[in-house]
Amino acid sequence: MAQWTSAVGAAQLARLLNSQQERPAGPGTRRPPAYRALADGVRLLVLEGRVPVAARLPAERELALALSVSRTTVAAAYEALRAEGFLESRRGAGSWTAVPAGNPLPARGLEPLPPETLGSMIDLGCAALPAPEPWLTRAVQGALEELPPYAHTHGDYPAGLPALRAMLAERYTARGIPTMPEQIMVTTGAMGAIDAICHLFAGRGERIAVESPSYANILQLMREAGARLVPVAMAEGLAGWDMDRWRQVLRDAAPRLAYVVADFHNPTGALAGEDQRRGLVDAARSAGTVLVVDETMSELHLDDGLEMPRPVCGFDPAGSTVITVGSASKAFWAGMRIGWVRAAPDVIRSLVAARAYADLGTPVLEQLAVNWLLSTGGWEEAVDIRRGQARENRDALVAAVRRELPRWEFSVPRGGLTLWVRTGGLSGSRLAEVGERVGVRVPSGPRFGVDGAFEGYVRLPFTVGGAVADEAAARLAAAARLVETGASGGDEGPRTFVA
Repeated sequence: MAQWTSAVGAAQLARLLNSQQERPAGPGTRRPPAYRALADGVRLLVLEGRVPVAARLPAERELALALSVSRTTVAAAYEALRAEGFLESRRGAGSWTAVPAGNPLPARGLEPLPPETLGSMIDLGCAALPAPEPWLTRAVQGALEELPPYAHTHGDYPAGLPALRAMLAERYTARGIPTMPEQIMVTTGAMGAIDAICHLFAGRGERIAVESPSYANILQLMREAGARLVPVAMAEGLAGWDMDRWRQVLRDAAPRLAYVVADFHNPTGALAGEDQRRGLVDAARSAGTVLVVDETMSELHLDDGLEMPRPVCGFDPAGSTVITVGSASKAFWAGMRIGWVRAAPDVIRSLVAARAYADLGTPVLEQLAVNWLLSTGGWEEAVDIRRGQARENRDALVAAVRRELPRWEFSVPRGGLTLWVRTGGLSGSRLAEVGERVGVRVPSGPRFGVDGAFEGYVRLPFTVGGAVADEAAARLAAAARLVETGASGGDEGPRTFVA
């Protein structure tokens, strides 16, 4: 019986491998043999989760043709991968990817490291900050006081607690977007909201247009739901959306859904302007595309005097085109798994009906805690604390990276939690791998793209500051030197892999 559970075609693997552009060799740089470079490329794809574990690889002859190399080169690369534990083979069943014994499976998203590893590893993989105390404790205490009446019920509220739905509707209305409680569904985080929307609107094989780059975990969620992702390149720097490209994609591809982050885009930090928002809504309406707008970063504006544009749903007064997703996870705390959807009442009813076959509802106690924050003014004070933390961390990280890695390029965003960095021609995948060996975890650019794009980038979140930001930049600089001098190849000795 075959041991593989999926397959990677020769053309697909060649495309992923060819995306791993290397910096031109300089004096003292060791160029690995062709078979070694191929083995390293496959190993990196497995470690990053871009080629799944237990995926059947193409036959040697097929891959050699796709890469325009000799079959001997592919055979030697496969043999090296087998020796290192990254490939298993059996006559008649082919060869499939694996990980060495004792190592955890590679993460396909951006899961946070276990707390026990944080003493030796600086985690720049997860864009989340500690809770803004004392407001978390106060919110939970307030929720406990409100809990007794709900304890006498069955506890299942598929649309969310009525009090929280009303409070969220009131907040949209206060922002100039008239909203009824019937237009709100409370979810288990923004991921739960987008998962429900994808299942309702985009069945397997449907097209979904996404920004390129975009949030890695959402891209993976959509891939696993069977969606066909259509990437739309962002404008340069922090300029937001490239509207000409969006109009062309919506017109030509007619995707069922489009997913965008208008407010402090993850990962670039871009803030879409009002004209862009209006234009995208108009284009989506003309194409019959449902526009899913992720607002999870919208309250994390960090610079004084920044005037925020109107919410995207403000340009869709009929409610026929835009579905808005919000969350407490970024603005308050990632451990508070409360998200919500704002949409037309009929869309909310459909989402609620479908939820009976998913998770039935969101935990009552956490909903009460968020409602307590929103109704007492605690939310505004907690978010103000969060902005201060993110602002200090951003400024410290920017200064440290500019000092330690002066050739790296980036634009400083005015909000959000992430810095999108061009790595001076170095491979982001190799930086991520070597970084873990020197004690800093950083996600590479291809995690945020489709089919291997953004190999020359990494994402740095504003999760550390002060001396830790200095040390993180120093470790990244050490990793960059190893990659630049060719000391990051596959035969340099023991490795440590962190999922």
